[in-house]
Amino acid sequence: MKFIETAIPGPIIVEPAVFGDDRGFFLESWNAAKFRDGGLDLAFVQDNHSRSAKGVLRGLHFQNPNPQGKLVRVTAGAVWDVAVDIRRSSPHFGKWVGVELSAANKRMFWVPPGFAHGFLTLEDDTDFLYKCTALYEPASDHSLLWNDPALGIEWPLGGIEPKLSGKDVVGKPLSQVEAFS
Repeated sequence: MKFIETAIPGPIIVEPAVFGDDRGFFLESWNAAKFRDGGLDLAFVQDNHSRSAKGVLRGLHFQNPNPQGKLVRVTAGAVWDVAVDIRRSSPHFGKWVGVELSAANKRMFWVPPGFAHGFLTLEDDTDFLYKCTALYEPASDHSLLWNDPALGIEWPLGGIEPKLSGKDVVGKPLSQVEAFS
């Protein structure tokens, strides 16, 4: 497994070793010892799976209090995945990093606590899986406005209007979210 740092300290791209032949492939999507050796000593308490049509934008979500770290991956289709640093004490506050995750590239992305997270589906029937370090708590759930000009996220929309949930339509701009200290 390769652990690749991003432009912002914290989020990590994970490239698993893939063993393939004419029958298909095998990979380890989670191995506590290998992740610990890669600098990520994690304990997960919840797994989630979503399926979305092309053009669905989910996020930018975070929990405060009870922040979640998320190890995310795609098993069918593709997404543009984004993490935004919302730790006010961070020199990278309000900065974002994005990565394409797909069934083809088999990459995973670690989004640590203290970051808002979201993704845009690039293909129909995209299956998005994620492991969380804290349980979902509706009272702690928040949405950072996906298109806040203060963030300047470069979503690969290709001229389409994204499909959003009601919660994401009314997400708060960075200046108004309950960010972390």
